Amino acid sequence: MIKSDNHVHTAFSTDSQAPMEDMLLQAIQAGFSSICFTDHMDYNFPPQDNSKNIQEFFLDTPAYHKEITWLAGLYPQIKIRFGIELGLKEDVIEQCKKLASLYNFDFIIGSTHLVNDIDPYYDKFWQETNEKTALRRFYEATLANIGSGADFDVYGHIDYITRYTPYMKKLRSSNSYDEAYSVSITESFLDIIEEILKQLIYNGKGIELNTSGLKYGINHPHPHEKILKLYHSLGGEIITIGSDAHETRHLGFAFDKVPGILKSCGFKYYTEFTNRRPEMLPVTD
Repeated sequence: MIKSDNHVHTAFSTDSQAPMEDMLLQAIQAGFSSICFTDHMDYNFPPQDNSKNIQEFFLDTPAYHKEITWLAGLYPQIKIRFGIELGLKEDVIEQCKKLASLYNFDFIIGSTHLVNDIDPYYDKFWQETNEKTALRRFYEATLANIGSGADFDVYGHIDYITRYTPYMKKLRSSNSYDEAYSVSITESFLDIIEEILKQLIYNGKGIELNTSGLKYGINHPHPHEKILKLYHSLGGEIITIGSDAHETRHLGFAFDKVPGILKSCGFKYYTEFTNRRPEMLPVTD
């Protein structure tokens, strides 16, 4: 059983309204032994919605750290880890490295959320190019971020973009699913995905199994099992487990499926980080 969620967002992230204490109480109720908060810090995140004039995804790190420290004292029955999810892109790498050095984080996720300063979540991203080109640009940006010298422990939701392709969004809006399409948009880019995985392994970094894909109704975690199997076949060992929850009801989402997914992809161990150091734990039912 997986008893720790290592990708969790709270009201400290622009896209969540969940109080951190509520997330923590949900973890305790679920019988978790630990939780790692990983709120967003995306430096220079450009406004994606013209109606908004706020700096989105900018983390008030001192207040965030203070809240985690306070809650750790208040709820000693659960281990609380101090994590962060850094949105990586070329012009913010040095800022991210500086932030990573200023705090004693337990765990840092590096992620690609933007390509040419546009999030694939928004329709305008897809209006400027075709699907094949857009997907490849996303993976090229990810490869560049990994090679930039950025300081992180695992790369988050490597195929994040797949849940936002126009066809996938159409399927999701009608509660439909197309397995052949899902496989196709994975297999068509395994060449560059393999480069990404090899670079991560060479750098001593890992990936995460992010169950939000199951939440979004695409019937696969992020990344797709084909990518998980490829990572394992290349010698990848570091793999953390996270729900990417932004609401309390999604904490630990589909964690009952995780041991089976890990085993089917060849993994006997999964990873948790404390003080930026990985601990390998056996996969058990």
